[in-house]
Amino acid sequence: MTRLPAAVAVIATLAAGLGIRAWTDGPLAKYGGVALYTVLVYTLIILIRPRTRPRTTAAIALALSWAVEFAQLTPVPAALSAQSTLARLILGSTYHPPDLLAYALGALLALAVHAGVARRRSSVTRSRRIR
Repeated sequence: MTRLPAAVAVIATLAAGLGIRAWTDGPLAKYGGVALYTVLVYTLIILIRPRTRPRTTAAIALALSWAVEFAQLTPVPAALSAQSTLARLILGSTYHPPDLLAYALGALLALAVHAGVARRRSSVTRSRRIR
């Protein structure tokens, strides 16, 4: 994936994440936003390192998301979140174990989309060579 599609994916993911929180409520807003957090991390990794393999990217995105969640067991994210909206969006404030599953679902979603795009791009490239 090149950087331009990755940049578009970053913007689309940010819009989806903020939109889901603004226009829905309950579990869809909560866990959808959490899953999209990992999708955003995934797309940022691709933006920075476009040649990273999808499975590797998913593993890194999930590890980073879980690290942020586990950091919420300490008082640091809550303290930073109380002082900054950006910190609250990035770090959260309260550890919530079900978020770990939502992060994993986000990583799987990003992996599936990225792998599908890569397969499609590969088949288009092959069909162009054949012609």
